[in-house]
Amino acid sequence: MAESSAEPIIDARIDKSAWQASLNLRFALVENASKLVEREHNGPLRVQKALYPEGPSVCHVIIVHPPGGVVGGDRLKIDVQVDEAARALLTSPGASKWYRANGKQSHQSNHFVVGNHASLEWLPQETIFYDQAQVASSLKVDLGANSRFISCEIFCFGRSSSGEKFQSGRVRQHIEVRQEGRLLWLEQGSLDPERGDLQSNLGLRQKSVCACLLAVGQQLAPDQLQALRDALGALIESFVVTADDDVGVTQIKSLVVVRYLGNRSETARHVMLVAWRYLRPRVLGLEAQELRIWNT
Repeated sequence: MAESSAEPIIDARIDKSAWQASLNLRFALVENASKLVEREHNGPLRVQKALYPEGPSVCHVIIVHPPGGVVGGDRLKIDVQVDEAARALLTSPGASKWYRANGKQSHQSNHFVVGNHASLEWLPQETIFYDQAQVASSLKVDLGANSRFISCEIFCFGRSSSGEKFQSGRVRQHIEVRQEGRLLWLEQGSLDPERGDLQSNLGLRQKSVCACLLAVGQQLAPDQLQALRDALGALIESFVVTADDDVGVTQIKSLVVVRYLGNRSETARHVMLVAWRYLRPRVLGLEAQELRIWNT
């Protein structure tokens, strides 16, 4: 994303006529099983029952936003704590939709705390920003000693299937990852189409879909890093990724970043899945089993 101004990502003003929703979850290791031991919600944010498709070691939870979309003035807040040695995976049942703002900004604020030797995966489905959406999004992650974290988010600007482009509005994002208080990753940006950010080489370079996967906790050996790049490069040979798409892999010590920039959410998802399937066993020590909800 293009460089943002110094103004705060999250506006302190609250529109009392809009949805104010929050969700608090805590996971803990209980008798060698990761359990959802606490859940508290306010407003339209819910979780379905805990699922164990890969056995008791990892607790899967689907976060549901019943209204089906976010309108101007809505605020969503998700706080997650994963206690020592527990493992959790969070996803969503479908694409998130951020509608036109009608003069009011929408907010989402997520804060994840992952204890020592614990792991958390944040794998929501696509986020679609409708034309004229005004959005401020913040993700803060605090990791303990030897904890692991993987996140993957896909952003679609406009609805290409309907011929709608993201021509006005603004999307601001702040991502901060720390481990034992030490800053590992800080990314802050703003996209304003009326400012030319979608056309700029510092923005989306005339593309409409971007995706980013972060994997924290295990430094890849040079041959492993090259193998990941080769796996993603093979998508070009199979024509899944075209010459109009950009895919990149970067490693900074124990943090790996995989990015996609293009025009198709299906391609973005395929690229992110290939990266996740490769990284999950090496970062978390867990086999990558594609989630059933992603195919419904």
